[in-house]
Amino acid sequence: MTENRVSVQLKGLRKVYGDAVALENFNLELAPGELVALLGPSGCGKTTALRILAGLDTDHEGQIIINGKDIASVPANKRNMGMVFQAYSLFPTMTVQENVAYGLRVRKVDREKRRAKAQELLELVGLGSMGNRLAHQLSGGQQQRVALARALAIQPNVLLLDEPLSALDAQVRTQLRDEIKRIQTEVGTTTLFVTHDQEEAMAIADRVGVMRHGVLEQCAPPQEVYLNPTNVKVAKFVGAMNLLPAEIVSSTELRVFGHKIALRASDAGVPSSKTGMALVRPEQLSLKLGDGKGPASATVVSRTFLGPLTRISARMISDSSTLFISMPSAQALQFVEGSTVDVDIHATSVLLDA
Repeated sequence: MTENRVSVQLKGLRKVYGDAVALENFNLELAPGELVALLGPSGCGKTTALRILAGLDTDHEGQIIINGKDIASVPANKRNMGMVFQAYSLFPTMTVQENVAYGLRVRKVDREKRRAKAQELLELVGLGSMGNRLAHQLSGGQQQRVALARALAIQPNVLLLDEPLSALDAQVRTQLRDEIKRIQTEVGTTTLFVTHDQEEAMAIADRVGVMRHGVLEQCAPPQEVYLNPTNVKVAKFVGAMNLLPAEIVSSTELRVFGHKIALRASDAGVPSSKTGMALVRPEQLSLKLGDGKGPASATVVSRTFLGPLTRISARMISDSSTLFISMPSAQALQFVEGSTVDVDIHATSVLLDA
């Protein structure tokens, strides 16, 4: 099953609600067939960007370009966008198949053709045998699959997903997240996915766009956003982060726990002070049993078992600050609560919160 793949460009978008700026100089490109996730807290502007692309919000500045054509003046019902929201919004008096075929019926597609298309989409989302049921007879996860099938039935140029999984429980959310990625890859529709869930964005997207206060701070593949955040704001928002006291040796180097580490460039420029706080991921730290006399000694406060990994919380003896260390669970067994440990750092480069 292959759809037409289109490119999307959002250029210089600006949106203001009263005195509040929802988007400021927002620029984003989606390649044909790409899935981009906009990630950020509530109020950061991610849903505003999606609504502008959909044509649901027209009072804005900037361009919306699909395959090289500016559609900013095209009404929402002419943009051929498929949308899936957090609320399933299914028609309760229609069968599942009728719900999926609704957009085709509005477009006056022949009855047999729309029935065949609806069945094809239900097979794609794993509900091929449920076409005759009513929506209320389905679970929440199944209803969201129907909503996805309905959005895809019209063969949209762009698929828009606004927090589609947040109303589901954790296990169903993970399963459906993987299904959405599989279906999107198979169908090939250019997709914008909005979420506040970091794990969700990292798992599903070809690229993740991190937003803050209406500004797109970084848009890159998930591993790049996590391992090479473009600035301190992105680094603090994405994933857990330790702030470790650092001595600034030069404009390109600092010292943490006695180790010299490269200072990664950021939007903060060259540090002007002699000290700062290095941003270090939990998996970039390790522990060994110690006597409490080392330069980076700590006491284990707690262990959290997370399957193959264990998260350890440790309190530094020098300043009572708390660190988080992630390590394989088999290695973590020796570090019981109350153990005295020495902390080591394995990062090759870090950002500095000066």
